[in-house]
Order: sequence, then structure tokens, then C-alpha cells
Amino acid sequence: MTPLTSPLDILVVAPHPDDAEISVGGMLLAVKRQGLRTGVIDLTNGEPTPHGSPEIRAEETAAATEILQLDWRGNLGLPNRSLLHTLEARRQLASVFRCTRPKILLLPYWEDAHPDHVVACDLAEAARFWAKLSRTDMPGEPFHPPTVLYYWSIHLRIHPQPAVVFDISETIEEKMEAVRCYASQFLIGKSRDFPTPLDDIRDRARYWGWSIHSKYAEPLGSREAVGVKTLREFIG
Repeated sequence: MTPLTSPLDILVVAPHPDDAEISVGGMLLAVKRQGLRTGVIDLTNGEPTPHGSPEIRAEETAAATEILQLDWRGNLGLPNRSLLHTLEARRQLASVFRCTRPKILLLPYWEDAHPDHVVACDLAEAARFWAKLSRTDMPGEPFHPPTVLYYWSIHLRIHPQPAVVFDISETIEEKMEAVRCYASQFLIGKSRDFPTPLDDIRDRARYWGWSIHSKYAEPLGSREAVGVKTLREFIG
């Protein structure tokens, strides 16, 4: 992989195409409008699924990527449904970090019913450490992404306490448009009775918006304290 001319500000590590859109699509759009460079690395192609195919998912991903206005998107081609934290997978992902050099990594929350999501978190944390190694044949210069936050793509019905809740009131419609690009996952073969999967995604964003006195929002977790240099965000 060739290093980018301009490093990314934010890189989302997504187990499957659509995880980034569901969990932080509104945030990616918002920070893009603020002038940040954004990217997504999908670990698998998400297939097989009942109504999808590798070709369909690639087309859906391309359409969603255009809506999100990403500066970069890649796919490691690791096996869906049987994602494993192997040394080779760690090497591949660490190489992505070295070449894209993101200031912030967004990873799946570490607790989930979906094994791919749990493995993706563990794999990305280890790859972050490997990315800074100096005596290695990995491409790019050593780099250690300085900040890691965790997004909610959780199949368990749990309610973790977020470290940050990001207001997406101005980008909720574009977020939902990006999610709808994945028709094979959310529209085809799905019941039209309320609530649909799309209703659930919007309703969760509405709940998190309510939690911060806003319309819509997306939560982020952290294993460490989140530092700030200004309190301007706390002033209305």
C-alpha cells in the first residue's frame, strides 16, 4: 500500500461494509464539513448474506462512500463470519495505519454478540501497537495513532456509558441515505412493519440526541480519559 500524500484525520475500522455508515456515518459527514480528512478500512466484504453478493456489496459500498465524501476507503479482504486475529491480518492492518497515518482511530466497541466485531476490535488494537515498530518490512514509516475511540455497532442489548456523544443533527438525513445504499441488508426481504432496521438506526440516533439536548447524535466510548484543552464546547 502506498502512503497517502495527505494523512487522514479520522480512520474507521469496520468489520463489514455498512458498519461505519450505521455507527458513525453522521459524524463522518459532520467532521468532513469541518475540514477533516476521513477514511474507512473495511476488514471483510460482508458476504455471504441472504440477499447480497460480493458484486452487490461493492456497488452499495461505492454509493455510500460517495455520500459520505470519504477521502479514502479500502478493504483488507479478510473472511466474513470467520474473522480471525492472525499475525498476517495484524500486519495488513498495521500497514494501513502506517500508510494512512490517522490522528484518530474509530474501532468497534469491544463487547458484542457478533464474533467479527469483537475480533475486529482486538485486531485493530494490536495493529495499532505494531504500526509503530521500526525494524520491520511493513510499508510506510513507523506510526502510532495517538487517539482511539470506540463506536457502537452492538448486537447485544446493552447500554454502555459513552465518553463522548457527537451531535449529528445536521447530517442525520445524509447518514440515513448512506445506510439505505445497502439495500441488500436493510430493504430487500425485510418486513415493512414498524420498526424496520432503518427505524431502529434512526431511533437510536434520536435517543443519543435526546441525551445531549439535541435532535440526533452518535455515541463514542473510550478505555482512557478523554482530554480537552478548551471548555468552549460546554458553553451554549
